[in-house]
Amino acid sequence: MPIEKLAHFIRTEQLQVGLYIHLDLPWDEHPFTFGSFKIKSGEQIEMIKQLGVQQIRYSPTKSDQQPIAIKEDVAKTPAAKPDPDLIIILEAKQSKLQQFERNKALRSECAKAFAATAQAVRNIDKQLNSRPKETLAGAERLVGQMLDTLLVDNDIIIHLMNDKAKGEELYFHSLNVAVLSLILARDMQLAKQDIRTLGLAALFHDIGKVEIPSRITMKSGLLSAAEEKVYQQHSLWSVNAAKTAGLPPAVLRLIAQHHEMCDGKGYPKGLKRDEIDPLARILALVNCYDNYCNRLNPAESLTPHEALSHMYTQQRASFDPLPLNLLIRGMGVYPPGSLVLLSNNCYALVIAVNTTKPLKPLIQVYNPDAQDQGAVLIDLEYEAQLNISKSIKLAQLPKAAAVYLSPCKHVSYYFNASEQ
Repeated sequence: MPIEKLAHFIRTEQLQVGLYIHLDLPWDEHPFTFGSFKIKSGEQIEMIKQLGVQQIRYSPTKSDQQPIAIKEDVAKTPAAKPDPDLIIILEAKQSKLQQFERNKALRSECAKAFAATAQAVRNIDKQLNSRPKETLAGAERLVGQMLDTLLVDNDIIIHLMNDKAKGEELYFHSLNVAVLSLILARDMQLAKQDIRTLGLAALFHDIGKVEIPSRITMKSGLLSAAEEKVYQQHSLWSVNAAKTAGLPPAVLRLIAQHHEMCDGKGYPKGLKRDEIDPLARILALVNCYDNYCNRLNPAESLTPHEALSHMYTQQRASFDPLPLNLLIRGMGVYPPGSLVLLSNNCYALVIAVNTTKPLKPLIQVYNPDAQDQGAVLIDLEYEAQLNISKSIKLAQLPKAAAVYLSPCKHVSYYFNASEQ
């Protein structure tokens, strides 16, 4: 049925606080974040009147009030001349639109770099036994390329990447751990050589998992004591494989300790904080975070928000407090991949975060009243009146919102430098 036969229209002089309206105008021709919203103030009404529209579409079922009644023969009020403040707001929206296009370009560049890096990680894993020297050279080159992007003066933006292909969990886990470890080491202002050592260890830390029987790696649920003992051998097997590739002792030490915990409850040796290499503490922290977010059964995975919250509130003694606090600060309370409820009751997916401004991420918003306008991406850094209310789980999303936002079953990250 045509929208004209379903819609309810009123004149601007009938507007009042509590009406839910739809501005059928391009995004950059009105001063509001969304084109559909509930009027909250007289200032909003005055701004709408200055837009020069003759009639406004509104939703009776979503409104708290009825339109102001007027006589049909009353002459229409001429549109007010836009005041300077409105012109400034509209010009600011043009700047936001330009920033949105720049964000799209940055995300496109990041996606291409991620795809190339992911392919390089696949090659490293597949060629380790047959071409160890070339594999090591490729790994060193890959870490060097990532460091070239990281060790700049610009802020770093962490992006949520597209879902990975089934059966490639090991590759993407290694890449995720490498990416986050390098970013965290950068934030800790570690020496470049230490960051390089950490990056190499992250790429190879789970290389020994290929020796674990698939009945264990693919098992859903808790492992038996015997299975757990076999599983824990992967730290040693990874060291052996990395030694074959010719990795230096400093890297081998980190690989051997990537499951050691500061409270002594890790493995294989049950080392405590001062016995664990400081770089291995970073590796263990990031490895744990990614394992929580990307379990074998996606239904059992924690959201990024839940993972960081659990690690901080329930496992704080297991981790070195400095990198733990910096990870939370850099990723934000709502890391990329988090599903959130906004202050205007819209649902959104966090798709990127600037590590120096983590509370103002880039989000993709589900707005049922504007689905024909394409993806709604909003940078909260530029939205003073909009913020995140809380994190939610996928099961809490309405079906239509879940389909639209399509959160990845597995969380993968990559990064690039922001504009200075």
